[in-house]
Amino acid sequence: MAEDLKKLIQALSERQQATENQLSELAGAIKALEGCLSTPVAAAKEAASRDGEVTPETLVVIAAAVTAFLGKKVRIRSAKLLRAQQQVANLWSQQGRMLIHASHHPRLKG
Repeated sequence: MAEDLKKLIQALSERQQATENQLSELAGAIKALEGCLSTPVAAAKEAASRDGEVTPETLVVIAAAVTAFLGKKVRIRSAKLLRAQQQVANLWSQQGRMLIHASHHPRLKG
């Protein structure tokens, strides 16, 4: 019985060590990827803020992110920059929408 317990503890210790090694490898890979992506992303943000239009670099980053999320290759057909929320609607219309949404209280059906 004690020998089985020692074997179980040893196996658990080995698995824990393997998991920690795997996590450290993944952390290193993530840091390497962040280093590769930081420059194009920063350049795309700067270019977009200057010109006010979507740059090809931004489209590539968006396509890569969506491809990673969905697990299949995607093609972006169109993209446009949206103005900030304060520019889209004035404060009166925004407040009116908030009042309308707040006036609706759905009842929970039990």
